[in-house]
Amino acid sequence: MSSNVGNTLSCHIIDSMLRESNIIEIRDKTIKNQCQIYELSINETSIIHHSLFYIYSSSSKNNNHILDSKTSHTPRRPFEKERIDAELKVVGEFGLKNKNEVWRVQYALAKIRKAARELLVLDEKDPKRIFEGSALLRRLHKLGVMEESKNKLDYILNLKVQDFMERRLQTLVFKNGLAKSIHHARVLIKGRHIRVGKQLVNVPSFLVRVESQKHLGLASTSPLAGGRPGRRARKMAKNNSSKGEEEN
Repeated sequence: MSSNVGNTLSCHIIDSMLRESNIIEIRDKTIKNQCQIYELSINETSIIHHSLFYIYSSSSKNNNHILDSKTSHTPRRPFEKERIDAELKVVGEFGLKNKNEVWRVQYALAKIRKAARELLVLDEKDPKRIFEGSALLRRLHKLGVMEESKNKLDYILNLKVQDFMERRLQTLVFKNGLAKSIHHARVLIKGRHIRVGKQLVNVPSFLVRVESQKHLGLASTSPLAGGRPGRRARKMAKNNSSKGEEEN
């Protein structure tokens, strides 16, 4: 009788955990803890484990939104004039490829603001707010999105998309004088001419840290820095040499 009651209670507790917090995996450690609490046998525990796996697999088919891997969200109102003008201004100012790059930054910024709002609700002496808040601020300071003097969570709510765009590799390459224009900076990055430290980076949206900004420059393998000539230059040199030999 006690084993049946234990099975029912443990299934009910773990099933409620699955519904409330959307846990993707229930490891053997959780099952063993439930086994110790209700004094279940190993066979009874394995039965619970298989039943939980069936419950989760059946529910996950109907709840695909839980496993959302999107990095951006399209606007709810696609034809809002003010928003379209503001996005076009950002695209032109920072030399972006399309509006998806703007939406990606907006989505990341929304998640950062959400985390800051959840921490601000807690008490100032709450250990979660102290630990996670300092970690979030430290991360933003390292990226250069916020100044070192702004060390409060309230400042995170004032962040804008432009603050993140200013830390893009494409923007910094242009501001450091390595490119003639913001669009030329994107061409250099995609052409594998730019390095950050010793690492060659060909992603224009790469966010440069403050400590890495001084190590920004041309890659040693780039023809612009005295490296091997490019494919087109090698082909032209070969054609010129063959023409010279024919004339001789």
